[in-house]
Amino acid sequence: MARYGKKAQQKVERAMRERKQGKLKSGRSGRKVTSRKQAIAIGLSEARKKGAKVPAGRKPRRSR
Repeated sequence: MARYGKKAQQKVERAMRERKQGKLKSGRSGRKVTSRKQAIAIGLSEARKKGAKVPAGRKPRRSR
């Protein structure tokens, strides 16, 4: 069974293409994204918002 849906794949592809062209900007600060990992994270988060099949993000560790 696939972990990611087709829609999620398309969103990540679009984000990676925009990053390569220098057009991808981060949400809050609006600065240009140069990191590959950050581009993937942006694509996955957009896919999650659209309701695509994407596993939940990492949960923060509980401190004792």
